[in-house]
Parts: sequence; C-alpha cells; structure tokens
Amino acid sequence: MGDYDPKEMPDRSYLKDFKIAPNQSPDLEDKVMDLHKSHRGQSPAEAELHYLENAKKLALYGVDLHPAKDSEGVDIMLGVCSAGIFVHRDKLRINRFAWPKILKISYKRHHFYVKIRPGEFEQYESTIGFKLANHRAAKKLWKSCVEHHTFFRLMTPEQPNKAGLFPRFGSKYRYTGPTMAESRNNTLSRDQPRFDRTLSGRGLPTRSMDGIVQAEKKKNDPKRQSLPPDSIADPIRSRSPLKNDKKEKVRVFPVQMCLV
Repeated sequence: MGDYDPKEMPDRSYLKDFKIAPNQSPDLEDKVMDLHKSHRGQSPAEAELHYLENAKKLALYGVDLHPAKDSEGVDIMLGVCSAGIFVHRDKLRINRFAWPKILKISYKRHHFYVKIRPGEFEQYESTIGFKLANHRAAKKLWKSCVEHHTFFRLMTPEQPNKAGLFPRFGSKYRYTGPTMAESRNNTLSRDQPRFDRTLSGRGLPTRSMDGIVQAEKKKNDPKRQSLPPDSIADPIRSRSPLKNDKKEKVRVFPVQMCLV
C-alpha cells in the first residue's frame, strides 16, 4: 500500500480486508497500523528483506517435518534442518540431535535409527529408533537427512563407491548437488528476475507497488517533465477501442499478489 497516509488511513478500517494472521483481532490491526507508520520510507525490496530476516528466526523455519512414532507409540514429528534432527511433540521440541553428535543414520523396513556419539560420562554409543508409516516414508526421511547433512556440513559431496566383486545391500543414494560451501565460493552469474509487486485485498484498488515507487521518484524529481495526472496513475489500464465514444473509457483489471 506504500507509505502510511494519515488522510487516506485515519483509522485501522483500511486493514479489515487483509488476512494478516489467524484469529485476527482489533489489537493486532492497531499494532500493524503503528508499524505501518514507523516503516515510512521503505522500498518494497527493503520490506521483503526485513520480512525474510524475521521469518528465518522462527522455530520451524527451514525444517522438513516427517510424522513418526517413538518407542512408546506416541505420535511425534521428526524435523530435519541445517543443525540436525529435531523431535517435536504437540508443536514443542522435546529433543535435538545435532549433526556432530550423530554417528550414523539408517532405516530398515518402516523403522528409522539414529546412532548417537557417547557423551562425556558415557562409554558406549546409543541407538534411538522411530517408527514411520511405511518403508517408503522411512527411506524418504533417510534421504532428507543425507541431503541436509551433505549440503550444510560437507565441503564437497561424497564420491559414490565403486562397484566391487560382491553386491552391496541397502540404498546407494548419495547427494550429488553443490554444497553450501561450494555455492558461496561459486556465485552464479545470471540476470536479476523481473517481476511486479502487486496489491492484494478485496475492495482495494489495483495498483502496482513498483509503479507507486516510480511515481514517487518522478514526483520528487524537480527536472521531470510536467505530465497529465492520468499518465502516471495506474500502469495496469487499457483504453476502449471504440471510436464513437467521445469520452475515453478506462477499465481496471484486478491483479492478485503472487509470492514466489
């Protein structure tokens, strides 16, 4: 919606058509209105960057969740992320296995096993097992662990073992894509993607966020040429091809926001 305008937005009623959060309350809308005032002057790109900075701080950001059951048959969720394997119960994290503490991960039929390195006061390794829905779900979880561990922890992917005289049992899957370390060292040279930021919400006029920013730049430029108001108003317009009408007809096509 651009910067906060006290004339067009005297109260929080302009937020009623936006679905900001579940169980949206007037107090939340008041908070959003206060933040809208304080974020004056931000460009759309800066706002998106700050949004991502807050999103990555969430507890389940970047976590690949898999439904499972523990040794007692209680429903849990196993989450795989860059730090390791997390165990969640009722949306709360109850256990954590960091990658440096994991010696081995494996699966057999519909069971998934994690072998843990012995602690400071322990002598032997410990193996923790989980039960998944079927063999395919256990293998999917194992592959997710292999991909996350290779991408975030290793400098280069592991080389596949050469076939020997005797056949090997088990899966031969190996992650072969670039790791995070390789991605940082070898930046891709490609053109920036071109997309238009658009406004979403029922009952609100359709305007391009990029068009708003460009219009503000032209408005603040003292060397700009004087143009009629209609020439910089809304970039998404089409004029009626009818020549019999003396007055031009303007049709506004609704555009919905698309998040990539």
